[in-house]
Amino acid sequence: MLFIRSFLFNVLFYSWTLLCGVIFTPVLFLPRIYTLKVAHFWIGKVIWLCEHVLHLQFKLVGNESLLKTPSLFAVKHQSFWETFIFYYLLPDPVIALKKELLWIPFFGWYLKKLKMIPLSRSTKRGSQDLMRLLKNAEEAVACKRPLLIFPEGTRSKPGQKGVYKAGVGRLYVHLNIPVIPIAHNAGLFWPRRTFVKHSGQITVDIMNPITPGLSRQEFMRILEDRIEEKTNELIQKEKPYETYA
Repeated sequence: MLFIRSFLFNVLFYSWTLLCGVIFTPVLFLPRIYTLKVAHFWIGKVIWLCEHVLHLQFKLVGNESLLKTPSLFAVKHQSFWETFIFYYLLPDPVIALKKELLWIPFFGWYLKKLKMIPLSRSTKRGSQDLMRLLKNAEEAVACKRPLLIFPEGTRSKPGQKGVYKAGVGRLYVHLNIPVIPIAHNAGLFWPRRTFVKHSGQITVDIMNPITPGLSRQEFMRILEDRIEEKTNELIQKEKPYETYA
């Protein structure tokens, strides 16, 4: 059943994504608000597929009201799941993402329209990317849009800690706004680079903000400690209903 549900979900997910990408292309020539509505419509149906095909749900714990604030959200990165769910939970967030995603036909076009912040993996462009990140982040804060960043930059396996990049620390100091750490255990249910997805309930923990005023080094230490400690706790507490045999 696990493989069958995963197969059915993948077929429906990619078919739905391609269908939305094609038929809603005209909204790319309209004001950005229409693209935002399309994104929410697409994600809403993906959540429905998760619940009814995969039997995969999620719950929010911690201070859910913080999701409505124009803050900087630093999220643990374990799977593809969190890349779309937080766009649904946050009000029109600006997401720092890999530049390569903009090259994907249709999908990348929508990302450009939604005014995300593309970052290059090349170390040669590190200073240029940082300047773009800070400038675009300033514009987002001025528009009262929340910012979303994955501090590790790439996905890590459950129980694995990636390297926390300096960008989130620079944003914290430069913007002088609260940073809200978020931990979850999505990697247990939607593992990276795998076909099979598991049933169960993903837990997302919205932790208390880290207020402005700390040094960059102290902030990075607190952020990493909070996210990793809570993530490990969630991984130990919640297990998929079905696992690989």
